[in-house]
Amino acid sequence: MIETIFRVFLATALMCLPGAALALDKVVFATNWRAQPAHGGFYQALVDGTYERYGLKVEIRQGGPSINHRPALLAGRLDFIMSGNLLNVFDHYRIKAPTVAVAAIFQKDPLAFLAHPGQGYKTFADLAKAPVVFVSKDVQFTIWPWLHRVHGFRDESMRNYNYSLSPFIANPKSIQQAYSIAEPTAIESLGRFFPEIFFLADAGFSSYSTLIEARQETVLKRPDYVQRFVDASILGWVNYLYGDRSAANAFMIKENPELKLTEMEQGIALMKAHGIVNSGDAKTLGIGAMVPERVQHFYQQMVQAGLYRPDEVDLSKVVSYEFVNKGVGLEISGPHATQ
Repeated sequence: MIETIFRVFLATALMCLPGAALALDKVVFATNWRAQPAHGGFYQALVDGTYERYGLKVEIRQGGPSINHRPALLAGRLDFIMSGNLLNVFDHYRIKAPTVAVAAIFQKDPLAFLAHPGQGYKTFADLAKAPVVFVSKDVQFTIWPWLHRVHGFRDESMRNYNYSLSPFIANPKSIQQAYSIAEPTAIESLGRFFPEIFFLADAGFSSYSTLIEARQETVLKRPDYVQRFVDASILGWVNYLYGDRSAANAFMIKENPELKLTEMEQGIALMKAHGIVNSGDAKTLGIGAMVPERVQHFYQQMVQAGLYRPDEVDLSKVVSYEFVNKGVGLEISGPHATQ
């Protein structure tokens, strides 16, 4: 906590010097989808001046269904990216293009399956009986082997999910992968029903999510730069969840006009209700927390599912705990925070 206060003081002092704007370090950060509440803390830190108070001039670049930011990160055209889960850093290490996860904004992966209510899907185990399972290409090549080997999902039930909700809405017996803090409200609007939500995390998929990734070179040579970006992003998330987020929401709507404020607020409510950001270790260590025991456990799960060999990934090289677990913002987001 003292270290954090000192960094805020130092950044503020720099901003007060003549020509201080020139002292800001440039950061280009890319998200993995179009602007939405699941990115809200980053936009909060941008619009409320938190990044600038930490001596950073941040540009946020949106992702999308056909955008892959990873080559740009490795080439040095991006400084940080937001990624889905730990499989990304494991895979990068395996192909000798290593990146490092420096924070985990989501303690619980929002990835889930949705089902029509009243169709007999009462537990995660029931989902394996579904005659049609809509999953994206990415999930087919990453998480599906775990679903198949651990939970008995059948290959013949797999159908391609192309990010249209219509096939799922039209087929009551089908299930569909979903980002649980976005698609349920969209389905309620389009299909006039609120779907059942079954989290992969509740079925043992214990990966952290919404990771901040950096190049190994950045972590080794510019640790203060990484620390400032991580701390400011964490504070952005604290303020987005528990403060006035109206400016951040307005900015995201400008960036992504498809957003609707009512649906955004519903998504935030789902994030809080399901403990996506602030649960588990984050309650005592601060938002962004990561612990090695959990990373090791998740890796062993994936080894058992056949995705990796036991010694294929050096976990000490793909996750750094140096920049998190410092209680940043804990006075607001701690155990007694209002959900």
